[in-house]
Amino acid sequence: MRFIPFRTPGLAALSLAVSGLPALAEMPAGISHFKLNNGLEAVVIEDHRAPVVVQMLWYKIGSADEAPGKSGIAHYLEHLMFKGTDKLGPGELSKTVTANGGMDNAFTSYDFTTYFQRIASDRLPLIFDMESDRMANLKIGEDDWQAEREVVLEERAQRTDSDPSALFGEERNAVQYYNHPYRRPVIGWRAEMEQLTREDAIDWYQSHYAPNNAVLVVAGDVSADEVRKLAEQYYGPVAPKDDALRQPRPQEPQQVAARRMSREDPRVPQPTMIRSVLAPERNPGDQKSAAALTVLAALLGGSPQTSVLGQKLVLGGKALFVDAWYDGLTVDQTTFALSLAPTPDISNEDAEKALDAALQDFLRDGPDEAQLERVKTQIRAAEVYKQDSAHGRAYDYGQGLAIGLGIEDVNDWSSILAEVTPDDIRTAAKLVLENPATVTAWLVPPPDAPPADPEAAVSAPGPATSTADPVDNPEASE
Repeated sequence: MRFIPFRTPGLAALSLAVSGLPALAEMPAGISHFKLNNGLEAVVIEDHRAPVVVQMLWYKIGSADEAPGKSGIAHYLEHLMFKGTDKLGPGELSKTVTANGGMDNAFTSYDFTTYFQRIASDRLPLIFDMESDRMANLKIGEDDWQAEREVVLEERAQRTDSDPSALFGEERNAVQYYNHPYRRPVIGWRAEMEQLTREDAIDWYQSHYAPNNAVLVVAGDVSADEVRKLAEQYYGPVAPKDDALRQPRPQEPQQVAARRMSREDPRVPQPTMIRSVLAPERNPGDQKSAAALTVLAALLGGSPQTSVLGQKLVLGGKALFVDAWYDGLTVDQTTFALSLAPTPDISNEDAEKALDAALQDFLRDGPDEAQLERVKTQIRAAEVYKQDSAHGRAYDYGQGLAIGLGIEDVNDWSSILAEVTPDDIRTAAKLVLENPATVTAWLVPPPDAPPADPEAAVSAPGPATSTADPVDNPEASE
């Protein structure tokens, strides 16, 4: 997105002490966790393979926390956070990072707003100085807010209004949730975005941007002691705010009825279907169901050649592609979803029937144990490969803590995934595949559209959960 400001050490003499959380012996090697007296939670991930460091600052506030009628304010403020402080002018934070050989960006999601920089590790004090400054001293000029509002409106035009899959996703979310704010787009509804003001942005900033509502993650060529001292020096003097924490949200009533929707768009090459249902999220000390749903999604749709639905529908000649997905890293109820695109000679109705038959077979027979072990091995391998990326590990800890998990929940996730049993999969499958309150949505070309090119790229419109940096988080909004 956009980027900004900077802060001096200030009253380091305040010496806001750091209290260790879990004992270091309980932590994975190279990981440390502490909390400043002003409430800022911090994770340090040591990785000395290259002289580079990533700083990520996660505010535990996102678009789902917006007041009705103010959709898009979380993302709008994310843009305005690059408009300067008393120390730095508009855009100067990003220019400083670039001048020092680094890069920076930001993204907004339903549940958090995140700012990050990647730079040479000896420049970490500079990054701490600037990021802590805009935590406390943001300036939004009279000219800045209107110009930046036009920028976010243009972003919506480019990323959403011109993309049939994105528009389809907005409608699906609005149908999926009756009452919960996940039904609103992260970027905001255009009519409401047009009415956002400088006062709205300042109120959002002053209400929610505070150290006791943030998680700092530093990963790379650093030591825990170094980061702790820098955190005390730069972030320590920033005062906490009593009312900054996320307030209770409207919750979803029990859903019992199936719903269907269809959207036509001449830009769509072939019909695609997504069927979704509400599912439990990951919660502190309670991640077993989420782990089973994660493995179930990989088992059903993780590969067009080896997954359950891939073998029955893609290799069986019924679908061009099929997929399943689930992401439990949300504050409130998430969704479990299936998608497919029929082959040109199969009607939409027959494709759905084929999907239903394959799911009924799975519910009856349960998972093939050899296939389940193969999928779990692939998931474990992916978890291991993620350890090669300091940024990826920082993202895991930051997102987990930002949605309310504890450090031990993030640490335990891989082992909980490994412990998923066939019975756990059967229970998870019954939970989401036998729930009648599904939303079945079709995105289709007009009836008079020419036949789709079978060689055209086919991919399902996936979940729209945030507005983010396309490189580092494909599900978020810049």
